[in-house]
Amino acid sequence: MNRLAGVTSPYLLQHADNPVDWWPWGPEAFEEARRRDVPVLLSVGYAACHWCHVMAHESFEDPAVADHLNAHFVAVKVDREERPDVDAVYMEAVQAATGQGGWPMTVFLTPDAEPFYFGTYFPPEPRHGMPSFPQVLDGVAAAWTDRREEVAEVAGRIVRDLASRSLTGGAGSLPGEQELAQALLGLTRDYDEKHGGFGGAPKFPPSMVIEFLLRHHARTGAEGALQMAADSCAAMAHGGIYDQLGGGFARYAVDREWVVPHFEKMLYDNALLCRVYAHLWRATGSDLARRVALETADFMVRELRTAEGGFASALDADSEDAQGRHVEGAFYVWTPAQLREVLGEEDAAFAAAYFGVTEEGTFEEGASVLRLVREGEAEDPDPERVAGVRARLLAARELRARPERDDKIVAAWNGLAIAALAETGAYFGRPDLVERATEAADLLVRVHMGDVARLCRTSRDGRAGDNSGVLEDYADVAEGFLALASVTGEGAWLEFAGFLLDIVLEHFSGEDGRLFDTADDAEQLIRRPQDPTDNATPAGWTAAAGALLSYAAHTGSEAHRTAAEGALGIVGALGPKAPRFVGWGLAVAEALLDGPREVAVAGPVAGELHRTALLGRAPGAVVAAGEGPDAGAEFPLLADRPPVGGAPAAYVCRHFVCDTPTTDAEELAAKLGG
Repeated sequence: MNRLAGVTSPYLLQHADNPVDWWPWGPEAFEEARRRDVPVLLSVGYAACHWCHVMAHESFEDPAVADHLNAHFVAVKVDREERPDVDAVYMEAVQAATGQGGWPMTVFLTPDAEPFYFGTYFPPEPRHGMPSFPQVLDGVAAAWTDRREEVAEVAGRIVRDLASRSLTGGAGSLPGEQELAQALLGLTRDYDEKHGGFGGAPKFPPSMVIEFLLRHHARTGAEGALQMAADSCAAMAHGGIYDQLGGGFARYAVDREWVVPHFEKMLYDNALLCRVYAHLWRATGSDLARRVALETADFMVRELRTAEGGFASALDADSEDAQGRHVEGAFYVWTPAQLREVLGEEDAAFAAAYFGVTEEGTFEEGASVLRLVREGEAEDPDPERVAGVRARLLAARELRARPERDDKIVAAWNGLAIAALAETGAYFGRPDLVERATEAADLLVRVHMGDVARLCRTSRDGRAGDNSGVLEDYADVAEGFLALASVTGEGAWLEFAGFLLDIVLEHFSGEDGRLFDTADDAEQLIRRPQDPTDNATPAGWTAAAGALLSYAAHTGSEAHRTAAEGALGIVGALGPKAPRFVGWGLAVAEALLDGPREVAVAGPVAGELHRTALLGRAPGAVVAAGEGPDAGAEFPLLADRPPVGGAPAAYVCRHFVCDTPTTDAEELAAKLGG
């Protein structure tokens, strides 16, 4: 019996009609494996994963494969986005055993949840040196039956190895000028000067690293850091990884030139990149950065916002093409003939040259991914013509079969979206974006925090899921609430952030600044995961450090600042060695070195001084704004800081020293210029 009907995960629901007798993760599945004396097949993926779909169609929908699987295993399906703790623990084992990882992740476990055989995608027949999935099932079943002692020995060794990998925070080794300079040097070595970004193919958006580069430039004036950030952002915005018609970014590019994306669109990428481009505009005034930030924000609101006010997780990479086939990228790619059908000969020729659509194609079957083939950031050759062509192509694209949407709400990713939309709305005079951020924050408080005052990881259709929030949920939601507090002047968001960060201190902290990805009272897995390195999103460890530091700057809390400094010890160790993988931690370290600066605006929210404060480039500066006798009760920074001579005034403090308050916006901007 397949037991996935009625769960909240769209990914699990995609498998609810499989002939495989799937179980969701839980003690009942392992009890069943123990009762039957069979191993557990753990299959981990997510709804927008292309190769997860491929393996499902090839194997999990095959009755013969399902019969064999059901007879010899207990099959457990996990959505990695709902259970990042389960995913992290077993992915670490997969990578240790095979040297690589990815999704779908396929792991065989004992009934005690100990892993003993690993893989990712397995084809239905032997292919490219890979065994077929039926061969793998046969081999594992035979080993379980005939070589049980060997299986137990392998499983025990793996668990012992994982248990020995505990990290320390590196107390006393806070990242300083030298470590951050070494990190910048390391990034320079990995930088792709020709195409932007870091490393080769596949190439992922380096959002967290760019935040570090922008902050480093603001603090030190290092032009090389700003150039790497600006050039990488320009390359991505001109490439196929960016949706040139509808806005928003795909997950990554399969090539180093950013031409062909893996077409899934994730909320976290777009939230992080929206904020990156807004911060780039703040640093440079770039028209391109402004356009991309606003288009990405509008994409999130238009295509990912749910009826409840939150933001859905992802859009699928696949959709139906004109022949009814379910293929990757069908919604986004164009052939010259399709351009002519929509635009006519003359405009089609213009569009093909402008967007890089060729007869040979840049993708598959003669189709091309739209990109901008122009160099630099020059104005469009004919802006009105470009806008008209874009609008007509977008309207025609809307008639195509759309990719499916994974509409579950993930707390952490909504926290990232809240921060991005609040700041983008404030920078560019878009109060509607601030409203959307506030509505998402309201949803997190109502549904994800609810009556128990502990975050749940996901919700769907306004119903909270069963999975507890992990460290990144608490950290990123706190980050979103802190940004919203600064933008709106509503102190309740500062209070909510403090509540979440107190839980981090109580339930996620270890000795010497260590942080764990799961709470001390969460489900106990074979290892308590902790990872200070960024993946597609900031590491929970360093995201928590950033939120703790900001909250301490707002409130003067020594406990929160001490915890932030303890957590940043790991950045002092990793930053010079692996800067690409600890970008957010380096960005937080920049804020620590700069203060961070504390800005109190005694005056109207959304007034000139408030907006000037928000546009300040000083790394990690915190802003409190409000007026009236109760303002200090909501924001400690506003206590005993009145207007000056009846005019709104801004107070700037740093390292326990405060400047003379100013009523002049230009003077304030100079104080916050970095």
